[in-house]
Amino acid sequence: MMKKIVHALLMSLVILSACSNGQNTGFVLSANEFDAKLKQTKDAQLIDVRTADEFQGGHLSNAMNYDWNGSNFDAQISSLDKQKPAFVYCLSGGRSSSAAAHMRAEGFKQVYEMNGGMMKWRAAGLPESNNNTDKNPGMSVDDYNQLTRSYKKVLIDFYAEWCAPCKKMKPYLDEISKEMSAEVKVVRIDADKNKALLQSLKVDALPVLILYQNGVQDWRHDGYIEKSEVVAKINLKK
Repeated sequence: MMKKIVHALLMSLVILSACSNGQNTGFVLSANEFDAKLKQTKDAQLIDVRTADEFQGGHLSNAMNYDWNGSNFDAQISSLDKQKPAFVYCLSGGRSSSAAAHMRAEGFKQVYEMNGGMMKWRAAGLPESNNNTDKNPGMSVDDYNQLTRSYKKVLIDFYAEWCAPCKKMKPYLDEISKEMSAEVKVVRIDADKNKALLQSLKVDALPVLILYQNGVQDWRHDGYIEKSEVVAKINLKK
């Protein structure tokens, strides 16, 4: 809890400092830029700030797993050299951005962030290590296509448990599922458990809503959206 309070107080100072002296210029990199910079940097300290379960499911080679939301994050980064470059990433960029800002406030001189995290990394086809054999790869593309053809209208919600806008949208998606059950089938798909499917559909950020009509994609929206807009799209075509 103390870490979060300190982070909140220092975040604005870090942002103001970055704006005034250019400290963060070039420190937020695309997946390909992150990969290239990592390869050319001697003594790079690579940190995956996701949970242990996420890390086990696939990570960058030689990465250290320091969970940003874990209780030991500050103790773990205290073992790092603040004078050497640090490279930080998560699944979509939110947690790594917070962790990087915190590390800069703690005195780390160079902290590089991967914009879009592992989702962008995987979308770019870059290699990753896997600590265990994935015995449950998730929904196949064939199963997904069959699902979208199983009802006249299907609204797919790609989400993750850690995704703040996903959590904000869930209540009204549940409402739509009940209130409009005769018109549309709402299906929520966990991004963390369906990595291959997300890659095939080019879903590289969350949340994503996709509306199908008679098996054909009719509408797609990336990011947060209000209930009224979703309902309007569902009602647009009968």
